[in-house]
Amino acid sequence: MPKLDILVLSVHPDDAELGCAGTILKEIANGKSVGIVDLTRGELGTRGTPEIREQEALAAGKILGLAIRENLGIPDGFFENTRQYQLKVIAAIRKYRPEIIITNAYHDRHPDHGRASELVEASAFLSGLRKIETLDGNEAQEAWRPKQVLHFIQDNYIQPDVLVDVTDHWDKKVESINAFASQFYNPEWQSEPQTYISSPEFIAVIEARAREYGKSIGVKYAEGFTSRKVLGVDSLFDLR
Repeated sequence: MPKLDILVLSVHPDDAELGCAGTILKEIANGKSVGIVDLTRGELGTRGTPEIREQEALAAGKILGLAIRENLGIPDGFFENTRQYQLKVIAAIRKYRPEIIITNAYHDRHPDHGRASELVEASAFLSGLRKIETLDGNEAQEAWRPKQVLHFIQDNYIQPDVLVDVTDHWDKKVESINAFASQFYNPEWQSEPQTYISSPEFIAVIEARAREYGKSIGVKYAEGFTSRKVLGVDSLFDLR
């Protein structure tokens, strides 16, 4: 299996696109390998079906240029930060051995987001303990702990610890979001119930947030991330 530079572990298909697609695109353009492992199939979503969302996720992955995209099939809405699900996440981390993990926000409007954040953060640490045994097929996996776990920011406003300029990749980010035609504003899906995220105003808020973050660092669009670990730089001149 390919070793990844960045692995995005997010709870629902489309969370990664909304939260960090610009950063994914930027790092891939910089020669980094990036993959997404969705924790659930999003089967409790009001619109569409798990099968439709799976096809949308694959289409979005092609737009982003991902090295891999997988789904762990953890139950949507009914998972907890327990040993059962930690072992699933640990196995994914050890399979791809990322230097950086990106996951959901600490807390958010959707309760799955905060619980996924806690699950991934705990699993990233436990993945480094060699006495925890996991398998990839029939092969025992080696312990692996990423250097950093970052959390993107979702519906609730959270003060970011770091901002990434994604101006050059904004249009492609929007294209990847629009691949989820069943979930977001799309005139062809007006026969299904309308939801909080299917309104045109929802996407407008995503753009407004990115513009707000961008203004903070003197660019047009930026994505924000938080970290429970202190972040360091090689030089003060890396700051902007």
